[in-house]
Amino acid sequence: MQPQTAIDARVRLRRGVESTARGGAASPRAPSPIGTVLLWLAALGNGGVVVWMWAHGGGIASLSENLGTLLTSLGRLTALLGTYLVLVQVLLLARLPWIERRIGFDRLTVWHRRNGKVAVSLVVAHVPLIVTGYAMTVHISIGAQIRELFSGYPGMVTATIGTALLIAVVLSSLTIARRRLPYEAWYLVHLSVYGAILLAYFHQIPTGNEFIGHTSQRDYWYALYVVTIGLLLAFRVGAPALRYRRYRLRVSDVRRESPDVVSIYIEGRGLQRLNARGGQFFLWRFLSRGRWWQAHPFSLSAPPGGRSLRITVKDVGNFSARLAELRPGTAVIAEGPFGTFTPELSGERPVALIAGGIGITPMRAMLDELLRRGHALTVIHRVLHERDLVLSGELCQLTSAHGATVVNVVGDHEGQDGTRLLSSEHLRELVPDIAERDVYLCGPLEMMRHVRSSLLSAGTPPGRIHSERFALAA
Repeated sequence: MQPQTAIDARVRLRRGVESTARGGAASPRAPSPIGTVLLWLAALGNGGVVVWMWAHGGGIASLSENLGTLLTSLGRLTALLGTYLVLVQVLLLARLPWIERRIGFDRLTVWHRRNGKVAVSLVVAHVPLIVTGYAMTVHISIGAQIRELFSGYPGMVTATIGTALLIAVVLSSLTIARRRLPYEAWYLVHLSVYGAILLAYFHQIPTGNEFIGHTSQRDYWYALYVVTIGLLLAFRVGAPALRYRRYRLRVSDVRRESPDVVSIYIEGRGLQRLNARGGQFFLWRFLSRGRWWQAHPFSLSAPPGGRSLRITVKDVGNFSARLAELRPGTAVIAEGPFGTFTPELSGERPVALIAGGIGITPMRAMLDELLRRGHALTVIHRVLHERDLVLSGELCQLTSAHGATVVNVVGDHEGQDGTRLLSSEHLRELVPDIAERDVYLCGPLEMMRHVRSSLLSAGTPPGRIHSERFALAA
């Protein structure tokens, strides 16, 4: 076996006759473009109403009076838009199925991160704008104006605490902090955003220029909060509770695949009604001591069936390290399925599945369906050590029976000739027609960036590269 590139199975047999025997869950319907347009219109329309409220309250007229009123007016606008975007922030990851199906959980996470930075920036900008604007208008110092605000305006203390909580959420989401912060601490910090929203609410209504004396505008603002909180409770609390009662999920077995990887088998009733597809993931909550309050995303690692589901998890933190301790019979709540990383993306073209490390799990789950469809198929599994080749026996058994190919690429990219691994030249050697294939890509982010660049250099069109940010399941 070569030290850098190890091939466990490179089997090219005649193609099977099972390409028309498709089974499993029904294919999800393609998202309606009209529905997507309506979602955007709702978001932009409500944003327009917020701006109109500011303008109707004299916001535009105040811009031209003097510098003090200009800053005050901009402070009011940033507060309104910042608060509105914070409510949008909550809805982006409120598990709303009609949004997730059209946008995808992976893209929603990106939008959530970007929207959060804009929202908090607007809220933070509101503070110096208002303080400076008020101080300039009444001709007092900044310090005197701050004392006046805290002594004469209701809700200032709660608003200050709420703003501090929002800043803490953003800081904890920075890459350098996220890598160092335990997941449990990060999760608790993010939960505080709900408290921040409520604390800010008690400041806005009694002091907001747009609400004092404007009953309809105040009612509209109430409605934004009520709808947001209602949807949050319905889909983050109510829906999981109902699904638990419906499917009765329980851990049935825990099997170790390698020293740091375990597979968890989960049984339930009527699981075909989940309409899960290979390649998708769920948010899993194991109802045992120390775990019940945490929900983590893990991809299915086997085709979803009517009686059982399987996930395969690598030890990358406190939560995942303790999953091997789960006992059969442990109750499970699963939110999902989420994700659009499914066989539907491939069309009728040949397919290449490229996985890094534990990123092989969604590939394994969708492999059966791709093989039944009759795709020319190559699986490339990139790992540092041979012990990381989890599920390799299943992969080889499946692919050899259908005339497909498995290539295991083993080695350290920092070692001798390591930089060549999964380069454009290496990919063309492993899969000569890589430019003609649909490529599914899943693994560590740095590995995916490298492989995506290699694929583009090898001539694979960007629209045929389908990726899953497996860092979500860390």
